[in-house]
Amino acid sequence: MNVVSPDNGPILVARDIRKSYGRGAARFDALDGVSLEVRSGESIAIVGKSGSGKSTLMHLLALLDQPDGGTLLVGDSDAGNLSVRQLNRLRSEDFGFVFQQFFLTANETVLENVVLPLKIAGVGLRERKTRGMAVLKQLDMSDKAKSKAVTLSGGQKQRVAIARALINNPKVIFADEPTGNLDTVTGALVEDILFTLNREQGITLVIVTHDPDLAARCDRQFFIRDGRAVRSLETQGASA
Repeated sequence: MNVVSPDNGPILVARDIRKSYGRGAARFDALDGVSLEVRSGESIAIVGKSGSGKSTLMHLLALLDQPDGGTLLVGDSDAGNLSVRQLNRLRSEDFGFVFQQFFLTANETVLENVVLPLKIAGVGLRERKTRGMAVLKQLDMSDKAKSKAVTLSGGQKQRVAIARALINNPKVIFADEPTGNLDTVTGALVEDILFTLNREQGITLVIVTHDPDLAARCDRQFFIRDGRAVRSLETQGASA
């Protein structure tokens, strides 16, 4: 199974995806028949207001949850037919994740936070350190390797989160409101890092946002409202 398409074709395809929560009168349809293709090497923004279903859609594309209906393809494979082992491999090796809340362990060092996915995968201490320092250097954070995460600024924490997302050389980075907790200047720096990775390393970006300026930097914007797709827009001069 290969998540990369050599001809920049679709690597993730959602067809008539549906997802609901609750039952009876409390039932809420988060997604009601959404279809979307994500092409290899592109940056795409999933745009919508709070409660629109955009984060639910990202979680399904990232295999963090399962749809109630419809079809989700990863490369040429139906995600519904993949084993738990295959799903875990995709999430740990081909996908990277960056979230608004950072999700760092406060009293562990920056390096310990970055190499956590490698530790879970059973990679040895020496290789973890080598690979961890390499991605921290890439993001100009190597001088903070021994610092506790709790001592960092918001922008530094998000850079550490990006370093952790990069540790396994992912094909796709999913970013859910990656600048939501940052001021404008710091947020722009984090955006620059993400789009540089997309442009120079060919990493596909799937970004969930309600920020029109961030969305406009992506190659394409996919708008969602009340669990339904409303339009898709190609962006001119994206990632610049």
